[in-house]
Amino acid sequence: MTDSQARIISVGGHTPQIDPGAFVAAGATLVGDVRVKRGAGIFYGCVLRAEKAPITIGEDSNVQDNTVMHTDEGKPVVIGRRVSIGHQALVHGARVDDDVLIGMHATVLNDAHIGTESLIAAGTVVLEGTDIPPRSLVAGVPGKVRREMSDDAVEKVRANAQSYVTLSALHRDTAEVVDIAEATAAGAGSAAGSDAAEGTEA
Repeated sequence: MTDSQARIISVGGHTPQIDPGAFVAAGATLVGDVRVKRGAGIFYGCVLRAEKAPITIGEDSNVQDNTVMHTDEGKPVVIGRRVSIGHQALVHGARVDDDVLIGMHATVLNDAHIGTESLIAAGTVVLEGTDIPPRSLVAGVPGKVRREMSDDAVEKVRANAQSYVTLSALHRDTAEVVDIAEATAAGAGSAAGSDAAEGTEA
């Protein structure tokens, strides 16, 4: 389900395609040739803009709050299955294979390729055209392979993605935009109850 307050915008004859089993949050913006597969989650404040080449988000992947994705001519964004894209990351014209975690504030630039079962540490910049081998832990500016991922580390990457499948379903099925007056009234009631409870204390 896509929240009715998400911005879904057709441009250049391309309209975003969203599987009914995916979640797109209120305030997220999808523009042009964006394809969101089953079980994927696009969270609050994300911008996916695909007027020059497609952006594809694979099954059970998550794009976390305030992430930005964009494409250039002939340079699509392809996100595999069970991928986690951390908060405020930037992915531009790159390919990310299955079972990868891109850390918060990381940047992945045009023609970069992230091999399966890898982890890109928070704040890392993967430069244009960089090919990251499978099962790599990458960190730094510019990003460099620091070591091979252990089996335990790979399982944690998969577990993180699975936790976001659960979160996506929770938001898809229960999230509701409420009026500010309703939230204020609820807050006032909570404060009154707290004050009353304090007054009964010895």
